[in-house]
Amino acid sequence: MSTTRTAKTHWEGTLFEGAGQVTLESSGLGTYDVSWPARAEAPNGKTSPEELIAAAHSSCFSMALSKGLADAGSPAQALDTTAEVELTPGTGITGIALTVRGQVDGMSEDDFVKIAEAAKSGCPVSQALSGTTITLDASLA
Repeated sequence: MSTTRTAKTHWEGTLFEGAGQVTLESSGLGTYDVSWPARAEAPNGKTSPEELIAAAHSSCFSMALSKGLADAGSPAQALDTTAEVELTPGTGITGIALTVRGQVDGMSEDDFVKIAEAAKSGCPVSQALSGTTITLDASLA
């Protein structure tokens, strides 16, 4: 069974001087201010498409890794994942760096890295972003 999630954005003004709000419609969790300076300069309390992609990617990867570890018979006690999405104005998103530190009893570092690499490839968000270079730094905590 497929699912659909929805967010909407209201924008006013030009790219550089304007601003908007993105609303997480499906969950109803909130509305967040967005602007060009939040993308290309300092966030100053606003979010950006790249930060929202980073949130989606870090959570999707963590879910995929959690499943892979459980399927291997070594469920994680904890996973801490960071996704850094790099934007180069005029070029676009030029890279995503995933970093994960895991607490997994009874698993070797090599096995953890192998399963993390598979999660990176198999995560639906990674697949959606496959046109971008995605790196992974995975290790046990």
